[in-house]
Amino acid sequence: MTTNTDWWKGGIIYQIYPRSFMDSNADGIGDLVGITSKLDYVASLGVDAIWLSPIFTSPMKDFGYDVSDYRDIDPMFGTLEDFKTLVMRAHELGLKVTIDQVLSHTSDQHAWFEESRQDKTNPKADWFVWADPKPDGSPPNNWLSIFGGSAWQWDSRRLQYYLHNFLPSQPDINFHNDEARQAQLDNMRFWLDLGVDGFRLDTVNFFYHSQGLEDNPALLPGEQKTMGAPHDNPYTYQRHVYDLSRPENLTFLQDLRRLMDEYPGTTTVGEIGDDFPLERMAEYTSNGDKLHMAYTFDLLNKPHSPDYIRSVIHNMQDIVGDGWPCWALSNHDVVRMTSRWGEGEDPVAYPLIAMALITSLRGSVCIYQGEELGLPEAEVPFERIQDPYGIPLWPVFKGRDGCRTPMVWDESKLGGFSTREPWLPIDARHLPMSVASQEADPQALLHKMRQLIQWRQQQPALVNGELTQLALENSDLIAYIREYESERILVVLNMTGQSQYASLPLAIKDIIDGHGFDSTLDDQSLELPPYQAFYAYV
Repeated sequence: MTTNTDWWKGGIIYQIYPRSFMDSNADGIGDLVGITSKLDYVASLGVDAIWLSPIFTSPMKDFGYDVSDYRDIDPMFGTLEDFKTLVMRAHELGLKVTIDQVLSHTSDQHAWFEESRQDKTNPKADWFVWADPKPDGSPPNNWLSIFGGSAWQWDSRRLQYYLHNFLPSQPDINFHNDEARQAQLDNMRFWLDLGVDGFRLDTVNFFYHSQGLEDNPALLPGEQKTMGAPHDNPYTYQRHVYDLSRPENLTFLQDLRRLMDEYPGTTTVGEIGDDFPLERMAEYTSNGDKLHMAYTFDLLNKPHSPDYIRSVIHNMQDIVGDGWPCWALSNHDVVRMTSRWGEGEDPVAYPLIAMALITSLRGSVCIYQGEELGLPEAEVPFERIQDPYGIPLWPVFKGRDGCRTPMVWDESKLGGFSTREPWLPIDARHLPMSVASQEADPQALLHKMRQLIQWRQQQPALVNGELTQLALENSDLIAYIREYESERILVVLNMTGQSQYASLPLAIKDIIDGHGFDSTLDDQSLELPPYQAFYAYV
């Protein structure tokens, strides 16, 4: 296994959604033994690490993001011994293991909350965010839950409201309480001692709230709704000043970094949902004393024109500075990229050029399971919807189940995922795109993805280099230089379905091949066929 303690910087992380990766015990739900059985496949892609979405003990009202025991595996997924075996096998294959950590809130079935809600004087009475009602009995302020309605839930035992930024069954921990705060750091140490190499920190800017409980201001007319929620959700109607991204968060992140530094080679990537996400990313990843990197949502939405992508790169360079982003095109919360960006595009060539984009940007990369196969968003009928976020907002927002359906390993009816009807249905369109089907076809997308990823991992400038954008005369092309030590690589991307031409404004020393793309350079005139990339030393 590599001894590079900065493996995460420019690293490629493969996200696994455990419920939907591989079912080993025929209950229709994926598990840790199933994941372990497929780690050879993941390693064959050439990635550096895996990221496991939540596997902790949970009532699963939000599919593991409602934790009832931070130090055990939910029986649905297996046991702690199964997890140790997974970590050992991953490390044998040269894969790092990162896991989700949901620190901002617990399940209402967590022992901490069950004690806290009993009365106002018990040892954990102040471990959660409690507040008295207004004189008329209404909630303390206007804060809203991302999942709909007020962020406050009445509790008849304490005759108080408790805060929940998500489901009412997900009470928020009070990070102003030093004991609660330390308990969460201790929980992270538990997993580090088991050999975990890093954490993806859920809602990393939600840890603290304003103790004054002030009302959030409404957005002014014409102000952009930028929060990471659908725009038909009233949550986006407020400017989130007092309920998240509080200044105290920085001190906690510094404490967290000191803990991580005790375990060389470990890393953190924070999920930031904020009105000003790039500013938060800069704040949370700067100076090398807080998060190692932060997850960016800028490529997880619908805009994807060359102008938009150039603006994202510019803003990242201008605002984030020495901070470090982690790019993704798909994950377990958004419509799959092949459907979101690639509708109407070539179903093989477009996912590949999109992968060329994020693997050549300055930053680290997350690939979501099935992305290497080019899977489109699955169709899930309303009667099979599981997502608590989607049910009340249907049909305008169908929830997140369409990107969470099981991985397809072969073309059999259940995709080789299970021998029993899975928890979410398999879209029949996915079956011909299965791993087995694509492995058998030398021209399939999977082979092209594997070639691109493995080639990129051998290019120090693409892994670690600084980025400088180039303005070409043809605005349909995206171009930049990646520079590391004495190596400078020019990257030009044609993400359109038409051939594109441009005169290059700098001399080419040598064209780089091995990545699988095709282009023609005549003197300084570049011809890029549809969905092709060009790489050269300059």
